[in-house]
Amino acid sequence: MRPKIIFSEKCLNYGFWHIEGPRRVKRAYEILKEHGYEFIEPNPASEEDILRVHDLEYIEGLKNGLIEDSDTPAYENIYEYARLSAGGAILAAEINGFSLMRPPGHHAGRKGVALGAYTRGFCYLNNIAIAVKRLDKTTLILDIDGHHGNGTQEIFFGNEKVIYVSIHRHPLYPGTGYYSEGNCLNFPLPSECGEAIYLKTLNRALKMIDLNRIEVIAISAGFDTFMGDIASLGLREESFSKIGEIIASLERPTFFVLEGGYIGENIGRAIHALLLTFTRK
Repeated sequence: MRPKIIFSEKCLNYGFWHIEGPRRVKRAYEILKEHGYEFIEPNPASEEDILRVHDLEYIEGLKNGLIEDSDTPAYENIYEYARLSAGGAILAAEINGFSLMRPPGHHAGRKGVALGAYTRGFCYLNNIAIAVKRLDKTTLILDIDGHHGNGTQEIFFGNEKVIYVSIHRHPLYPGTGYYSEGNCLNFPLPSECGEAIYLKTLNRALKMIDLNRIEVIAISAGFDTFMGDIASLGLREESFSKIGEIIASLERPTFFVLEGGYIGENIGRAIHALLLTFTRK
């Protein structure tokens, strides 16, 4: 049975000029539709769910357009778009699906800014953190975006129910994730390192974890590591199939939340390659 895709066209209605614009998600949606995936509409995350992760003061500022920078603008109704994206992550967690929603989330910390990053990297609410907190199970968060998920690390650092693993490019925004600390295992890799080094690193990371404790795997699914994207590690479509095979072999309930990736054609192809490995299980 194929994983279902969580998607709402409402997430395409803002930020048309931005690199994190609707084109990337719209094209990915079109490709997945051509492949016959089933799509499900999410509901917005509740304020109760959001406040398990983010401070009230930050949420009130976000509602009122008071939190803004050039990378992460205060678009009109951005809080509602962010709530819907977080709701997509919650639904993905509930059905072991893939949330194809925007805005992304892994740079958003409790107060929006996390671990010394001065911008929020296109992120407003930490979607995957909201979903993991809602599940309240022992979880491995595997972040395969090309940028370190500084917000996710900040939120879960020291949390005994969560192990956070990030494989990302270094040096690169947000300038964090250079070393492992506590329950947060970080694996910085050089630009264009290629598939062989990436897969070796992924396998090494997983061997460091007591998988018997893990009930759920949550994937921060960024695709900017794809060759030619802004955080390229030299990966190709078939690389994501191999990544999927490794994750699927762990035989745990798994859900996916879209992070980065800015070439829609590549995102759609990579998601399909990744999810096919779960279809066969």
